[in-house]
Amino acid sequence: MPKGYLNIVLHAHLPYVRHPESEEYIEERWLFEAISETYIPLLIYFDKLEKENVHFRITMNISAPLITMLKDPLLQGRYRMYLLERIRLAGKEIKRTRDNKPLNDLAKMYFYNFKEFYKVYKRKYNSDLVEGFKHFQDIGVLEIIACPATHGFLPLLYVNPSAVNAQIATGVDVYKKAFGRAPRGMWLSECAYIPELEPYLRKYGIKYVFLETHGIMNANPKPIYGTLSPIVSPNGLVAFGRDDESSKQVWSSICGYPGDPNYREFYKDIGYEADWNYIKRYVSRSGHRVDTGIKYYRITGKTSEKQLYNKDKAMEVAELQADHFIHSRIDQVNAVCDEMKIPPIVTCPYDAELYGHWWYEGPYWLYVLLKKIHYNQDTIATITPSEYLEKYPNIQCSAPSISTWGAHGFNEVWLNPGNDYIYRHLHNAAERMQYLAQTYREPYPLQKRALNQCARELLLAQSSDWPFIITTNTMVEYAHKRVKDHIGRFNALADMIDKNEINEEYLEDIEYKDLIFPDMDYTLYI
Repeated sequence: MPKGYLNIVLHAHLPYVRHPESEEYIEERWLFEAISETYIPLLIYFDKLEKENVHFRITMNISAPLITMLKDPLLQGRYRMYLLERIRLAGKEIKRTRDNKPLNDLAKMYFYNFKEFYKVYKRKYNSDLVEGFKHFQDIGVLEIIACPATHGFLPLLYVNPSAVNAQIATGVDVYKKAFGRAPRGMWLSECAYIPELEPYLRKYGIKYVFLETHGIMNANPKPIYGTLSPIVSPNGLVAFGRDDESSKQVWSSICGYPGDPNYREFYKDIGYEADWNYIKRYVSRSGHRVDTGIKYYRITGKTSEKQLYNKDKAMEVAELQADHFIHSRIDQVNAVCDEMKIPPIVTCPYDAELYGHWWYEGPYWLYVLLKKIHYNQDTIATITPSEYLEKYPNIQCSAPSISTWGAHGFNEVWLNPGNDYIYRHLHNAAERMQYLAQTYREPYPLQKRALNQCARELLLAQSSDWPFIITTNTMVEYAHKRVKDHIGRFNALADMIDKNEINEEYLEDIEYKDLIFPDMDYTLYI
């Protein structure tokens, strides 16, 4: 029996960026890049671990917008075209770099990778990666958990409790339809917690959540074992806290693994460096240079003069860092296990997109880590939250503290002078949605469609991604536009409903653009 456990949690989420009205929305590339660099590589390595009979456990959240996009035929088709373009570009690069062997070897690496991704995506998973992840849940090595419908920032939405109810209920509903079972856990958007959320989480069967470190450490009474054991609130909700030490080893920009100088440099892509006439058909038709996924250089150091990437060296470093992470967790467990009545659990939550997209070697590091934990030691083992709670149900009762995992630990990333205007519109729309739901309890078919679309537009406007993007000053114009569009569509439809003058052509257009939550139920706002 192991002395302690490792609880690895991957939070996979992207905002809903489906734009059928145009092929010029470069934001759809966020999805395509994540599929190529994170989701497919993770599935490839999960498959390798399964074939190698490696015992492993991972917890993963796949948000409702991401589930919807991964299952959308339009986006599936666009992604296949995206991959084919990457294959063609890598083929061109092989010819262009034929007189430079190190560059040529890297071009061949990308050519092979893109072809492999296409084969895995189209043939193995029939373009549906959700089914791929479902397989690993069905065989018991992956525990997938739910997320609020559009990753809404629930503490700030609680001004209208019906908004929180709809976010949680819709997220759970999407999960059930995708995975054929009810979720046991939920990833709270941005790990944002207030006690008022608990009745809604329990209402929809959620047994546990994850909190930032201080959400546990500032709990009342103070947890005896800190974040090395979950706590249960007086309402019966279990909370696992992020382990600070293991998080820094991966996340930290100063000492974290992804900053190693041998790893691939994220910010140096041929999409920005190649001659325009050469690269233009592989980037944006509108003339914007974007990432192609072909990057030839390593981090090197804090210099603009980057050296060529050496894959073999990078993989070697990843293996050494996996060893370091394991030994660190063993030391951590050994230091406390004799003082604890139950085995400690080290909870390590990360954005899934860190693995592969931001940290190119991340999926391989995770694969090596899980393999080494299985074969090279017996002090720690990986485990899911549900398995841990089944083994050790008697945990301390304590009320978690208000918290988020954003900068400085509370709400300022999502509520500040740059984005605070959003909330008066969200709160007004939520109040009006509640009024509509209470007023039109027996709608005729067209009216019901309009009411459900109002609910969709409100949920999409509530995404925490929009205020986050504004705060981080990336794609700010797009974030402003999304809030404006969804609130505008909501108000236009609400006016039509109140006047009993629903323009079906207008409604159809919006339904086509915002094709999410097909089973939306506006009565959630009653």
